[in-house]
Amino acid sequence: MASAAICSTLRRRRSPSLEAFLAPVDLSDVALVQTLASVASDLVSSFSGISWWFQRKNSRSLVRKLEVFLVLLECMRDSGSTLPRNSALCLKELYLLLYRSKILLDYCAQSSKLWLLLQNHSISGHFHDLNQEISTLLDVFPMKDVELGEDGREQIQLLQRQARRAKLFIDKDDDALRIMFFTFLDEFENGRIPDSAELRLFFVDRLGIRDAKSCRDEIEYLEEQIVNHEGDVEPTVSVLNGFAALTRYCRFLLFGFEEDEVEPGAIGNQKKMRKGLISQEIAETFITIPSDFCCPISLDLMRDPVIISTGQSYERSSISRWMEEGHCTCPKTGQMLIHNRLVPNRALRNLITQWCTAHGIPYDPPECTDPSAENFSAASPSKAALEANRATAQLLIQQLENGSQVAKTVAAREIRLLAKTGRENRAFIAEAGAIPYLRKILSSPNHVAQENSVTAMLNLSIYEKNKCRIMEEEGCLESIVNVLRFGHTTEARENSAATLFSLSAVHDYKKRIADEEGAVEALARLLGLGTSRGKKDAVTALFNLSTHTDNCARMIEAGAVKALVNALGNEVVSEEAAGALALIVRQPVGAEAVGKEEMAVPGLIGMMRCGTPRGKENAVAALLELCRSGGAATTEKVVKAPALAGLLQSLLFTGTKRARRKAASLARVFQRRENAAMHFGGLGAGYAYASNSAASRDSGFASDVSVPMSISVPVL
Repeated sequence: MASAAICSTLRRRRSPSLEAFLAPVDLSDVALVQTLASVASDLVSSFSGISWWFQRKNSRSLVRKLEVFLVLLECMRDSGSTLPRNSALCLKELYLLLYRSKILLDYCAQSSKLWLLLQNHSISGHFHDLNQEISTLLDVFPMKDVELGEDGREQIQLLQRQARRAKLFIDKDDDALRIMFFTFLDEFENGRIPDSAELRLFFVDRLGIRDAKSCRDEIEYLEEQIVNHEGDVEPTVSVLNGFAALTRYCRFLLFGFEEDEVEPGAIGNQKKMRKGLISQEIAETFITIPSDFCCPISLDLMRDPVIISTGQSYERSSISRWMEEGHCTCPKTGQMLIHNRLVPNRALRNLITQWCTAHGIPYDPPECTDPSAENFSAASPSKAALEANRATAQLLIQQLENGSQVAKTVAAREIRLLAKTGRENRAFIAEAGAIPYLRKILSSPNHVAQENSVTAMLNLSIYEKNKCRIMEEEGCLESIVNVLRFGHTTEARENSAATLFSLSAVHDYKKRIADEEGAVEALARLLGLGTSRGKKDAVTALFNLSTHTDNCARMIEAGAVKALVNALGNEVVSEEAAGALALIVRQPVGAEAVGKEEMAVPGLIGMMRCGTPRGKENAVAALLELCRSGGAATTEKVVKAPALAGLLQSLLFTGTKRARRKAASLARVFQRRENAAMHFGGLGAGYAYASNSAASRDSGFASDVSVPMSISVPVL
């Protein structure tokens, strides 16, 4: 693959990011010549003494050509004569040529050495293009109208002949290094680790990369090119990923860990890293997930959507649990299931993948057990990148085990970065034994080490199999909860909450997490006092825990109910808070606890008025379950809530399907009350809807609902 990439770079050339320059149009002839002479002088003085690592001959040749132009311009400036019209036009073209030369020379002087090596053919082409421009310009330049000395005229004529004869020049030494770089990539591609002595010769002796900082700068430059990559640029993203992984391996192999000390607060100064969890990423960017991408049962983004016999799509784990509990109806429509076969909805999964990619949200679809099944995940990294990352992970884990405190901190940070993308990286990092060593660093007194360790644990937990590894590691859950309770930094505490959310995606772990000492209390505290992102992490974790029926009493005891009720007034987390309350109130003890909270009903009513469509769904669902499980006193409190009648009527017409069903069911509950006529006399349209769409769920109330014949409501 790497060999093919070598050839592919010859197919097209692409400019470095050149700025757009316009020649001056309002300068007099004298001012124009003076400006050009000044620009040429600056270029010659800036680039004459530079030691070029690459493009040496091309760069020096261009600087010498600029020196000749400087002689020409100084003669014209000193003569002070008026220029003919065609000379002025040529000088304006020369103005553009000088600035293009400046950009190209700057590019060669300041860019990453590895990137210049990879772009060797392309950049050589740009120098050749400038030579052709110089030749064309000199061919049309009226030299006979310019007062030049004999020596100056000879230099111009010599430059003109050289420019005409100039051919594309590619430095053989540079190209040999470029091929060597691809050879290292080929070795990783074939499952072999390149010889360390050859890598040292290449990076240290040939490229002059002699310390960890220089190597890290090279990696960051390559990663920047990957982020900004355009489809028609060579090398491809896959090849660039391989080179970045190879360079990262060499950074630790050749320069170790001690040189790269982590200063306090260094993490805060780094670029903000993208969090691995889907919901956490959404929490940061406040992106609303399309409702069709959410499972109707869990209300979360579907990773493995499947179709049941009624044609509805659900998350595989959610609908499987529904069926295992003995249900034989569709949760969304109430229809009987003809069979229990689950058909993968690959089209929907493809749409979800595309949407996540477009919004920069990491998406980790489940492993495909059928080798012939279509793969909708993002383009897989090359084998070379995977093998280089695997070798790097081995070096990092060795330092986690035996390194100094500084080395362990650096290793934890690099594992954090390595695990933030790609299930393959997450898999082999955990398989190599990183989790036990990261667990030990969770209790480190060094806040940077702790923060890196818990974030690495978060990134690793995204991979499904790693959830089991983390939960089975003795003391690991306790250590994560301790970071949540007593972590040194806000980010460490928030990332531990996100880790608990990730782990609680597995139903069997929800009870264990809730029973861990201080876990629910700390989540409730973070929900009340954390940053916006921290509150989002906490509420999503609490929502997941509340889906386990055995956690209800624990949630009440730990103060989570009060925290969730208070969160109803925060638009960042109100949606999930209402959803969690809707689950808790399904049990009488939960309904009693929520009913005792003075702001519970007003908060849910407020969400029905101003919340998002999904928030309104959750709010009306919570009120319905509160009436069903909370007893007469609680139902009376809901019935007497001001403005509820109008809000219900609005939901019955404008709400989502689920919101309409819940609103219709709640209307039936009110109809059974002795004072229903006084409170809900204006809900005729709602009852019409209720009799049509919710009969399958609450058929016992159907005869209690009056249906005005003058209003026609469509059946959904």
